[in-house]
This record gives sequence, structure tokens and C-alpha cells, in this order.
Amino acid sequence: MHKRIRPFNTKDTYPEQKLDNDLCQAVVARGTLVFLRGQVGQQLDDGRNVAVGDAAGQADQAMLNVKQLLTECGAKLEDICKITIYLVDPRYREVIYRSVGAHLKGVFPVSTGVVISALARPEWLVEIDVTAVIPD
Repeated sequence: MHKRIRPFNTKDTYPEQKLDNDLCQAVVARGTLVFLRGQVGQQLDDGRNVAVGDAAGQADQAMLNVKQLLTECGAKLEDICKITIYLVDPRYREVIYRSVGAHLKGVFPVSTGVVISALARPEWLVEIDVTAVIPD
């Protein structure tokens, strides 16, 4: 059985879109494999957007969320194996990667960066997707 962390329904998260999907912030599969929902510049506990217009600030908040969710799953930043960074403008790449890199100093995950046209909300400039493995 998979452990689901912070379940929610999209009708609460995106009420203007009239969605009704059951999701969660993280899944721990087989007791050790951790999949996180893409994290953005939004606080986990109250859903408040932070650092609007500031790509580095949003990346920092996303990484704080990643750390918090990994902790709730029984993992640490050091357990990250794969990170994917989605950014809406290639000009933000350097500041975003600098912010993410500060959180992942000494971790050495594999990384993919993707430039996309938009994220789920227009104020979001970056989304960070993480997969980790909890060590035995």
C-alpha cells in the first residue's frame, strides 16, 4: 500500500476551474520511493503565493516545500535522486538554478530543466518536481 501525504481535492485548490480531482502532495511507494507533486512559490499550509514576480524567491519557496514534504515522508534533501525544473522563461534559469543549487549543495541529483509556455497559475514562474529514495 502506498502512503499518501497531504491529500487534497482540486475543487478546493482551483475553484475557478471547476475541477474535482483527488490528489496529494507526496506518495511514498514500496516504503522507500518518494514522488513529490511539483512544488511552486506557494506555502504548503495556507496555499498563499509568495515571491510573486521573483523567480528566485519562488524557487526558494518550492525547495522549502520539497524539504518539508520529504521530512513528512521520512526522507531528506540528501535522498533526492531526480529533480526536474520547469521554468516559464529561459532568462530565469540562472537565478532559479542558483537558488535550487544552494539547497542541494553536496547532493548531486540528476537534473532536467524544461522551458514551458505556462504553469497552472499565471503568477507561477517555476515548478520543481522531485523523486527521492529513502535509504534502508
